[in-house]
Amino acid sequence: MTETGPIVVFANFLSDLAVDLDEGQILTTWAQQAPRKAWLLRPGDVFVTPVRLSREFLRYVYSLTGVPPESAAVIEVPPAGAVPLAQAVREAGLVERVRALAGDRGAALLPTALDASAIAFARDIGIDVHPYPTVEAAEAALKTTMALNTKTGFRETAEQLGMRLPTGRMCRRPEVEGVARDLLRDHERVVVKPDRSAGGHGMRFVARDDLRSGVGLPLDTVGGPEGLWVVEEHLDVAESVSVQVEVSTSGTRALFSGAMRTVQGSFTGYASPLPPSCAHVAGELEEWGTALGRHLADHGYAGPFGLDALVDTDGVAYASESNIRRTATTTPHAMVARLTAGSANAHPAWSVSKGWTRAPMDFDGALARLRASRLAFDPDRGEGAVLYADAPPDGRSWRYVLIARSAGDVGEQETALAEVLEFEGG
Repeated sequence: MTETGPIVVFANFLSDLAVDLDEGQILTTWAQQAPRKAWLLRPGDVFVTPVRLSREFLRYVYSLTGVPPESAAVIEVPPAGAVPLAQAVREAGLVERVRALAGDRGAALLPTALDASAIAFARDIGIDVHPYPTVEAAEAALKTTMALNTKTGFRETAEQLGMRLPTGRMCRRPEVEGVARDLLRDHERVVVKPDRSAGGHGMRFVARDDLRSGVGLPLDTVGGPEGLWVVEEHLDVAESVSVQVEVSTSGTRALFSGAMRTVQGSFTGYASPLPPSCAHVAGELEEWGTALGRHLADHGYAGPFGLDALVDTDGVAYASESNIRRTATTTPHAMVARLTAGSANAHPAWSVSKGWTRAPMDFDGALARLRASRLAFDPDRGEGAVLYADAPPDGRSWRYVLIARSAGDVGEQETALAEVLEFEGG
């Protein structure tokens, strides 16, 4: 962010942008990642978070970003169940505090998800929505934003823009089994996706034998009894990749690309740049991302988004979905760029991932291990490990970012980190 005015970092992971609010448990789990947004803070900024941040983590963030602790405000919103963050702020009686910190200084709201609740909240406290010139401009982009965070909306738009897609069909929930049977006549396996889903939530992989037993096709409750679903051929995937793009007043540009780590279709990590095995698809990815960015700009959208694709074992890329919001890689990338600016590592390779320690530990304990082993991020070298999302509630499931000069060096760091923090399987 290059703007000089204050930003209200609004960690509204509890949003209906990608998943229905009825899916409360998965949204609450995602919200545990809110502390990572602290890496975006600058002097004068305000952070509204649904998750408490440890003092140790904030001290660590400020020490690496150079932000004086007293210059940024952190507002921790008490738990209010599976409701939008704006509603939780109101229920906690914190609206006036946010307004007092932001409303008279020309601040703008920076939501994780551009949704109706966040737009209404910005209007309530009298500020704009970053990076839009007005609240009305942000509101005008909402229809397209919502549509392209769905599987059906993406397929329709991607076809219009000429992207290569897996063979598939859109249907209502009662039709899913029949559509799956039709596609399984020509394909060994299919993947079944709810229309509104993120991170692999609700996704199922179905083989021919699964439907020969006569027990039917059980589906997740997401989307309700008449919800939309997409059934696609299951590709023989070598890599899951993505390109992250930004739409601004100066045009559309690709920011970075990389390979996702997934388990059964669920996102578990990311590495940038693209590995050599699929570097050849970078140009096509950027072409697709830029085309989608122009489409979004034509419909009023501004800000970052991600376009995901699958690379099959023949090396052919297929577009799979778009995430029109700040994604799981937007903040880590911004953090990496910020921490390496002016260092000896001008063009870093990096990865974000998660590991489980054999025994629980607190934040200072984990950080002490990194420092003792010389794995902790070094600002002068622009390399090392960053504990970027605070201590996990269970003390064991740690999220981290590794920054190095090359992908090979990142891999060596990961091996060392697993040993130092005593990860399971490490």
